[in-house]
Amino acid sequence: MTDSNSEISALRKQVFALLLALVVVSGTVTVYLYREASVVGKELNNYRQLIANVEKSQPAVLAFANQLGAYSMSHPDIRPVLAKYGIVPAPTQPLPAAPKK
Repeated sequence: MTDSNSEISALRKQVFALLLALVVVSGTVTVYLYREASVVGKELNNYRQLIANVEKSQPAVLAFANQLGAYSMSHPDIRPVLAKYGIVPAPTQPLPAAPKK
């Protein structure tokens, strides 16, 4: 009887130790995931602000690219530089034809 009682007592201690370890590991993982979620949330807000700024400045950038394209029509030396960065000059609008008499 004493042999089985000591085995049961040892098993109880082992189960208690494993439960305690499980609680510690679960708490650690929970804290880690909470911190990761808060960091990712802050990064997401930063990216949203960056995207908003890019969208806000997009018309100005497009207007500047169009001005560079118009400039390259009269200055062919700059065309290779614009081509390197993917800025293609827009074809110029044809002049309206003179009215026939």
